[in-house]
Amino acid sequence: MNTLISSESTPFTCEAAVIGAGPAGLMAAETLAQAGLAVHLFDAMPTVGRKFLLAGKGGLNLTHAEPQDAFATRYGERQAWIAPLLEHFGAPQVRAWAHGLGIDTFVGTSGRVFPADLKAAPLLRAWLQRLRGLGVRFHMRHRWTGWDDSGALQFTAPAGSVRVTARTTVLALGGASWARLGSDGAWVPWLAARAIAVSALRPANCGFDVFGQGLEPAGETRRAFLKELVGQGMAPAVGWTPHFTERFAGQPFKSVALAFTDSAGRHFSRRGEFVATATGVEGSLIYAVSALLRDEIEAHGSATFALDLLPDHSPERVLAEVRHPRGTRSLSSHLKSRLGLDGIKMAILYEQLGKEGVADAARLAAAIKALPVTVVAARPLDEAISTAGGVAFEALDEQLMLDALPGVFCAGEMIDWEAPTGGYLLTACMATGWKAGQGAAHWLQAQRGAGDA
Repeated sequence: MNTLISSESTPFTCEAAVIGAGPAGLMAAETLAQAGLAVHLFDAMPTVGRKFLLAGKGGLNLTHAEPQDAFATRYGERQAWIAPLLEHFGAPQVRAWAHGLGIDTFVGTSGRVFPADLKAAPLLRAWLQRLRGLGVRFHMRHRWTGWDDSGALQFTAPAGSVRVTARTTVLALGGASWARLGSDGAWVPWLAARAIAVSALRPANCGFDVFGQGLEPAGETRRAFLKELVGQGMAPAVGWTPHFTERFAGQPFKSVALAFTDSAGRHFSRRGEFVATATGVEGSLIYAVSALLRDEIEAHGSATFALDLLPDHSPERVLAEVRHPRGTRSLSSHLKSRLGLDGIKMAILYEQLGKEGVADAARLAAAIKALPVTVVAARPLDEAISTAGGVAFEALDEQLMLDALPGVFCAGEMIDWEAPTGGYLLTACMATGWKAGQGAAHWLQAQRGAGDA
């Protein structure tokens, strides 16, 4: 770790400061250094890339191999802003960049791209070696606390207060998920105080709490009940029944399909897997639809998706098998034998329909193909995989420089965009880091040219 020397009267001066040592900040630092600038990178944590390393524990998903036009659609309402960045630093460039670090990659069956050894640590080590070779100086345990009255960057560090005057600055401060790894959203009021438009930070790729079970019937009655609660400013009870929680919390729903259409007509339909939690649902399939569910809850107090427990079976076949004579067998044994339904799938049918509903063949068959599950709250922001909200693109120019603060650029998750898991998050973080680094380098060069003139 490098130590800076500054005083209240004389701050340390540098050409380029990057604040935040996640993927966006590291990429901005690399881009600036490759442009010949002396780069100082600051981070509040003891080591770099902590969220990057944790995310890679199950296999580092670098990017996705789907066609560029489909790739860009994963950014939803921010597609128009993100797509031009991906043209310069998208999935092919991410793979080429990794190969340049000596890291081979491969495409999995899902289209996701991984390092050959699936590990994040070797890639990060190679990246840091490159950055140090380019002259980037790292200042860890330096927590940024905003600007002072003169415009200098302020940090709290092991040696005390540090002030830095940078000719250009890239902010790559992250969102507010997994605060223990460094991204806590503390920067929001400091930017807002400078008249920079910042949307509220919200959970993305997150789990949800289900509406408390056994309180009222399903369908329109449930929706009316929830609407009344919301209208009265009351929070609905959440969570599964104790019986379900004790036996099935932590277990996966495998080979299911989820469909959801929100009030604005946006539709989602996909097969996959997710997990039952103590209070609701989470996992890859839930994360994929989380933005729609979150927005619907914010607008209307709840969201109800349809869960197809047997997506390979037609409704007609399911109804026929449910109605098939079962003799002396129990209903559970009958459904396991005829349809392979058991375990958590059978349990959620009892959870949602009750014994009377399960005993009704037509209602049971319909529920197997489209079981309504109502969620009423996203899990807390700090539990989310990523963050929505942040600095509005409208507050930035095409180079990702803040209009209100010339020479200050933004990158990564602190900008108001979101994407599903699958390599899209990391790719956009790196693309914005690259763009902000390019923009900062060009801006500084232009300032020098103007000074020479």
